[in-house]
Amino acid sequence: MADWKRGLRSVLYPAYEARVLRRMPANLPQHVGVMLDGNRRWARAVGRDTAHGHRAGAANIEPLLGWCDEVGIGVVTLWLLSTDNLNRPPDELEPLLEIIEEAVASLADQQRWRLHPVGALDLLPAATAERLKAAQEATREVDGMLVNVAVGYGGRREIADAVRSLLLEHAERGTSLEELAAQLEVDHISAHLYTKGQPDPDLVIRTSGEQRLGGFLLWQSAKSEFYFCEAYWPDFRRVDFLRAIRAYALRDRRHGS
Repeated sequence: MADWKRGLRSVLYPAYEARVLRRMPANLPQHVGVMLDGNRRWARAVGRDTAHGHRAGAANIEPLLGWCDEVGIGVVTLWLLSTDNLNRPPDELEPLLEIIEEAVASLADQQRWRLHPVGALDLLPAATAERLKAAQEATREVDGMLVNVAVGYGGRREIADAVRSLLLEHAERGTSLEELAAQLEVDHISAHLYTKGQPDPDLVIRTSGEQRLGGFLLWQSAKSEFYFCEAYWPDFRRVDFLRAIRAYALRDRRHGS
């Protein structure tokens, strides 16, 4: 890109962002889920290896959380690694896990947000699971936005884990399957999800132009609004975020109907 175009954008974008922020409607989402998609395609587009794309994506997480703080969002869920991703070749998966570990540790060091790992931690390497748990413990008392870090996460796996947990709980109580079937309600399963006790996401953002859910927060997103952004995750900017929030605020929500 020519230097004059960069210079023009550096002047125009802050002014445009400020204008969008000033005109933001009042009904903002309280829980935003973000599918951080497109790191590998971004890396190919700039002629770099996959690990470089993941590092660039990791570097964009802290700015995103700052933007969320700026507009008063209470809960953010970041999908960093799916259960399907765990089947990638070791030469790609191991560097990715290391990048995720470092990114989460860096967020914990900030002491600005409460970190909560969500996912099948038992499927992760022990060292990765321990670092995620350590980040959660280190931020347990932080009075800030709750950030769910979805690593080794799959929506179907979460629902299966929730049902398994529910069955085990009632088995310990001596409840028969017939009794459980007779009294089972939707809220009983919700109470065993990874995000139990949290509000469901109002808005789910997916970057990279893909327009599918891919298994992200399958149960919780039944009434969510969705926003699909063409930018690859490393290129996702504050103005893109503000546009997503504004688009949500201007919608006439029907809550799944």
